[in-house]
Amino acid sequence: MKVYISVDLEGATGVTDWAETELGNGEHKWASKQMTLETLAACEGAIAAGADEIYIKDAHDSGRNIDISDLPECATVIRSWTLTPESMMAGIDSSFDAAIFIGYHSMAGSNASPLAHTMNRDNCWVKINGEKVAEFDLNAYVAASYGVPVVFVSGDEGICNHARKLVPEIGTAGVKFGIGEATFSMAPKKGVELIKKGVEESLKNIEKCKIELPEEFVFEANFKEHGNALRKAYYPGAEQVDEHTVRYVAKDVADMMTARMFIL
Repeated sequence: MKVYISVDLEGATGVTDWAETELGNGEHKWASKQMTLETLAACEGAIAAGADEIYIKDAHDSGRNIDISDLPECATVIRSWTLTPESMMAGIDSSFDAAIFIGYHSMAGSNASPLAHTMNRDNCWVKINGEKVAEFDLNAYVAASYGVPVVFVSGDEGICNHARKLVPEIGTAGVKFGIGEATFSMAPKKGVELIKKGVEESLKNIEKCKIELPEEFVFEANFKEHGNALRKAYYPGAEQVDEHTVRYVAKDVADMMTARMFIL
């Protein structure tokens, strides 16, 4: 079995403040350690379920957060950025049996996490076909475009609840929830254990997690600063629908994700 794991940091157990997410900041050290432990747990769960080849995308900020020293020998790790439309899913293709998302977070505009955002902190919300979306949705669509189902997600409870709207049978591990600028988090060791067990169980439900892709993708982004909307609307085919909102109608996932590189 060949498994793809995309790992973010804002949804890792205990992570609460932006300072903890920034490479080089003293507070990043423990947060990246927890990110690493959760990645290892996902690998262990996947191997227990029969995975013999694993690709891991360090998908947070610098792309250089995970300590790769103890990764299993069957793993290939993708660090930094390929600068291609797949972004947090770089390297995915139709050869994978399943995808797993670790450390994911709630979408821009959500109050479920103090670190809620979608791709960056400049936008108030992002929509696809009229529905607000998270990075989860974008990356799940990328996986689905290659016929690869997302079977498991860990992170804050908000993103776990949101993920089940797109993939009803997905396995989840909600390791914390947010109120205001605070998080209420389970003990890190418990989060790691839930991820390991959850991944192993979820890889038994690959067929149940496949989704149908929409015929087209109406991609919209609402920006905090009106100047950002004005500038992003110059992407070919995009239109500015009001002072803060840009819309682009994409023919498929690849088209949408290419536009996203320039609009978000």
